[in-house]
Amino acid sequence: MKVGVEISMYPLHKDFEKDILEFIQNLKRLGLKPQTNGMSTQVFGEIDEVFLNLNKAMKAAFSTENQIVFNLKVLNNPLPSDFSL
Repeated sequence: MKVGVEISMYPLHKDFEKDILEFIQNLKRLGLKPQTNGMSTQVFGEIDEVFLNLNKAMKAAFSTENQIVFNLKVLNNPLPSDFSL
């Protein structure tokens, strides 16, 4: 089953950009192809692969001493990435 996940990450400290960029790089290193915009990051793929690698990337982000909030939206049968309204 294919899914799309929209991820909003909110590091609760002043140097938040660094944590967000590191999280996105981790997603890439884990084999996901994140698509970003000014508000969130989206990943698409098979549910097991997406959540396995998303779990790894989130654990790495949580392993810092900084507090971080993640907000996820999950859609089954996601629209193609080139779809536009």
